[in-house]
Amino acid sequence: MMPIQRQGMAITARRGRIGRYAQALLLTALFAPSCAQAEGFFTYDHGLVQTSLWTTHYSSDDDDDEEYNNQQNLIGVEVHNPERWFTGAAWLKNSFDQPIWYFYVGREFPLWQPSDDLEVRAKLTAGGLRGYDGDKKDKISYNSLGIAPAILPTIGARWGRFETDMLLFGTAGVMFNAGVRF
Repeated sequence: MMPIQRQGMAITARRGRIGRYAQALLLTALFAPSCAQAEGFFTYDHGLVQTSLWTTHYSSDDDDDEEYNNQQNLIGVEVHNPERWFTGAAWLKNSFDQPIWYFYVGREFPLWQPSDDLEVRAKLTAGGLRGYDGDKKDKISYNSLGIAPAILPTIGARWGRFETDMLLFGTAGVMFNAGVRF
């Protein structure tokens, strides 16, 4: 009787993962049409090249023995349109020193703009993380297929062509990035 119970638990766990993937696909399906319908969505306004400056990880009692990589070596490129929508790709080292890719779409939200050259804004990105492998595969949620969905909020500032952002990556930590518009 135990094998049947274990098999039932495996089926229930699999259904739970499928349900979470369905939710992620539904959110993507709801988000994508609004991007495509935004006026000027495919019009180029500017690009952004960025890198990570500083990272720290939050810790808990569960991961006292875990040593995290705080040197992400991020290299990212974003393409923005006049309506504040953008798409991007970033390569970096994850918390476990594995190379990963993040492919995403996002939107900027202006918070305060005292002049044309200075602006404080928030950004929200949604996309997929690829690269959590091996024994670290389950350290990120919904990664059973090797690509995990991610939603990352940032708050930052722009001064002329220079930008800086504070990026929160879930409950794991915070990263500070800087970049140049082109």
